[in-house]
Amino acid sequence: MTLIDSHCHIYLDDFKEDIDSIMQRAEAQGVKKFYMPAIDSNETNNILLMEKKFPGKCFAMMGLHPCSVKENYKTELKLVEDWLAKRKFAAIGETGLDFYWDKTFIKEQYEALRMQIEWGIQYNLPVVLHTRNAMQETINVVKEYVAKGTRGIFHCFGGTYEEAMEIIDAGFYLGIGGVLTYKNAGLGEVISKIDMQYLVLETDAPYLTPVPHRGKRNESSYLKYIVEKLAEVKNISAKEVAEITTANAEKIFGPK
Repeated sequence: MTLIDSHCHIYLDDFKEDIDSIMQRAEAQGVKKFYMPAIDSNETNNILLMEKKFPGKCFAMMGLHPCSVKENYKTELKLVEDWLAKRKFAAIGETGLDFYWDKTFIKEQYEALRMQIEWGIQYNLPVVLHTRNAMQETINVVKEYVAKGTRGIFHCFGGTYEEAMEIIDAGFYLGIGGVLTYKNAGLGEVISKIDMQYLVLETDAPYLTPVPHRGKRNESSYLKYIVEKLAEVKNISAKEVAEITTANAEKIFGPK
C-alpha cells in the first residue's frame, strides 16, 4: 500500500526530537511522500531543511498562511514571491481565509489570497487552501480564477455537500483528514456522496489527530486511520482508497 500525506507540518518544533522515528513509522504504514505547506518566513528555513534531510520524500510548498497575514503581510508576500522566482516548489500554500481567530486583517487576507492564486497560475502550481469560518468566501474568490486555470486542494475539508460540489466544479480536490473520524463531525455523510476521484488524504500533523489518538500529537503514520474510515464510508477496500487517493495526489503535484 502506497500513501501520500498531502498536507503535514512535520518541520515544526513539535517533531524536532523524534523526526527520524516519525518518518520510520510513517514509511512502515506505506506513506512514501510528505507535502509540507508553508506558514510564514519564520518556518521557511525549517521546511527547506526537512526537504533536504529527506530528499524525494518531503516536498516544500511556499506561501503565506491567512493567520500569518498581519501588519507586515506585504513584506511576507514579497519573500514568498522571491522564493518562487528562485526555485521550484510543490505548490503555493497554504493560503486562504480564516475568520475564526481574528478579523482584523480580513481585507489583507483577501489580497494575499488573490495574489497567491495568481502566482499559482503564473508558475503552473496547484494552490493549497486553508479556510475556517470562511468556506463560501474562499470558494467565491477561487471561482474568479477558474477560467484562468487555477487548481489545487481545499485542505481539511469539513463543509457541506453543496460546498463540496462547488469546489469540485471549480477544479479543486478535497483534502480529507482526521475530522472524518470524529463522531459528530458529519463529514462521513457528505463524503459518502462524493466520488473518490476528487479526494486526497492528509494528516495536517501535528493537528487534527484522528480517532483513536485524538487529543495527542498527530503524525503521518496515522493516515492509516483515515484510510480505514474512508474505506468504511465508501464501502471499498483500504487498498482501493490508497490507490485512488495516491493517484489523485500525483495528478495534483505530479509524480516525483
